[in-house]
Amino acid sequence: MDHGTTLTQFIIEEQRRIPDATGDFTSLLNDIVTACKKIACAVNRGGLIGILGSAESENVQGETQKKLDIISNDVMVNSLEWTGHLAGMASEEMDDPLPIPDQYPRGKYLILFDPLDGSSNIDVNVSVGTIFSILRAPEGCENPSVEDFLQPGTEQVCAGYAVYGPATMLVLTSGHGVNGFTLDRSIGEFILTHPDMSIPADTREFAINMSNQRHWEAPVKRYVEECVQGKEGPRGEDFNMRWVASMVAEVHRILTRGGIFMYPIDEKIKARGQTGKLRLMYEANPMGFIVEQAGGACSTGRERILEIRPEGLHQRVPVILGSKNEVERVVAYHRESDGRKDVA
Repeated sequence: MDHGTTLTQFIIEEQRRIPDATGDFTSLLNDIVTACKKIACAVNRGGLIGILGSAESENVQGETQKKLDIISNDVMVNSLEWTGHLAGMASEEMDDPLPIPDQYPRGKYLILFDPLDGSSNIDVNVSVGTIFSILRAPEGCENPSVEDFLQPGTEQVCAGYAVYGPATMLVLTSGHGVNGFTLDRSIGEFILTHPDMSIPADTREFAINMSNQRHWEAPVKRYVEECVQGKEGPRGEDFNMRWVASMVAEVHRILTRGGIFMYPIDEKIKARGQTGKLRLMYEANPMGFIVEQAGGACSTGRERILEIRPEGLHQRVPVILGSKNEVERVVAYHRESDGRKDVA
């Protein structure tokens, strides 16, 4: 029985198009795939083997960790540190980059990952996922410093996420479009099911946490109020609102049927001395790369996310991404509110 194109076959065929390809990148992706399969198994069996709930510890951002956060982080590290394809790793769950142990060879890539995005939803059986971003290590770099990881999103070699929901899917881009693969558990392989994923330029669906409405800046209030007014408002269209509180799930929905996702800067975030909610290196950059490759847009409201020069591994930024025309509308409202003539 022909199950279709496997992920391994797909990335090998992609590799053949690249002159002088060594196969290192293909092997690295296969190692990431193996890690995601292991995490999917842990997520699916969490309630049966007693690994749901809080771990009674905090990550570097001061957020309470779930047991599966720690398990997923360990799976990623253990699956990748020995492979010889990486010069270093960085995780949202760790303060500093993780060096490759001395007994293992070094490679030419760096990886950053959020091992279990949306883990606050894990106990209520809502979709969660793993996000990753691959960069090239500087030439001759065997023990990368923090600065070696601080590359803008435009420098990403590859970005992807796995979503652990009713089906486990892996979505990837290496700068030549976006493709989605579904895990066929009967053969243990990811199969190409969503080739050339694209985001419609227009949408009638927005995702934002409405409980923060009173804290938003004027441009975001204006945009959401126009959506909520529906056919009777200036947009002349009825909009639907969604909010899952799992970035992987939000972006996956947008890739599947369009929409706009917003986690903007607001007065509450500013009062905590933060510059945004979501992490540039572990969430915004990889998701921005994927969304742009699918024909969408990704902005802070004031600048293109992929062009931001990172200042730290755990830097936070506002995020507005999805259907291009809607993102551009929100950006235009920010520009008008700020009295600027430039294009963000």
